[in-house]
Amino acid sequence: MASDIASTPLIDAAGQAHMPAGADARIVSLVPSITELLCDLDLAPQLIGRTGFCIHPHHIVRTVTKVGGTKAVKLDTLRALAPSHVIVNVDENEKPTIEQIARFVPHIVVTHPCEPADNLALYRLLGGIFGRQRQAEALCGALSARLASLHAQNFPPRRVLYLIWKDPWMTVAPGTYIAGMLREIGWQTLPAAPAARYPAFSLDAPWLRDVDLVLLSSEPYRFQASHAEALRGEPVLAGKPVHLIDGEMVSWYGSRAIAGLDYLQAFARRIAADQSGTP
Repeated sequence: MASDIASTPLIDAAGQAHMPAGADARIVSLVPSITELLCDLDLAPQLIGRTGFCIHPHHIVRTVTKVGGTKAVKLDTLRALAPSHVIVNVDENEKPTIEQIARFVPHIVVTHPCEPADNLALYRLLGGIFGRQRQAEALCGALSARLASLHAQNFPPRRVLYLIWKDPWMTVAPGTYIAGMLREIGWQTLPAAPAARYPAFSLDAPWLRDVDLVLLSSEPYRFQASHAEALRGEPVLAGKPVHLIDGEMVSWYGSRAIAGLDYLQAFARRIAADQSGTP
């Protein structure tokens, strides 16, 4: 299975590349952020299936058939839709499930953006496959402008603990898309060299003493203010700022990355102002 969006992400069961699809494409997306991207590429009329986690844009996706979750795909429902293309992601979807789908769906589009700039290739990939090059280039222009704006600024470096789960506590590795987004504002995720992409850890881990800032994501675990207050009471995190952060804005690639970079820029400025005492 292809894992690089710049290689050959459009494959069938035999692993053979295909020509771009026409207006007859019947698309199922198993990736929430890509479902949103398809709609922003004006492909909503060809979107026939989605997961229950594909919730944006609500006024469009509420009428699209659900095919289960990103991990627990209802294969019979998917098969009945007779899609020509199913879009998956290396992190979101499980390889054995994708292999089963490839037995009855002609084209599997595999995506794996790891940095915000990878969205440029993602826009062009889907725009090229489904004949939406103009819309894709408009998104590329908007994203490139956001990246250029961020790169022209000097954000104070911070070592960040970005929490995505509780019981056990879990965070993100530097090679993940979330970590790539945070690097755009000069923030480095810890631990620096974990063994897993989404490592579990305990609150007595020695490296936690090096953390400058703790971020509690709104997804996949929905952290609340009570969790932030509890963590402030942990000895190893005493005195360290703990903030809630919008997980969709940080972890959703695709078209959401454009608004996500704006969000992160404003978030970083607010954190800096809070710590400096600036009103």
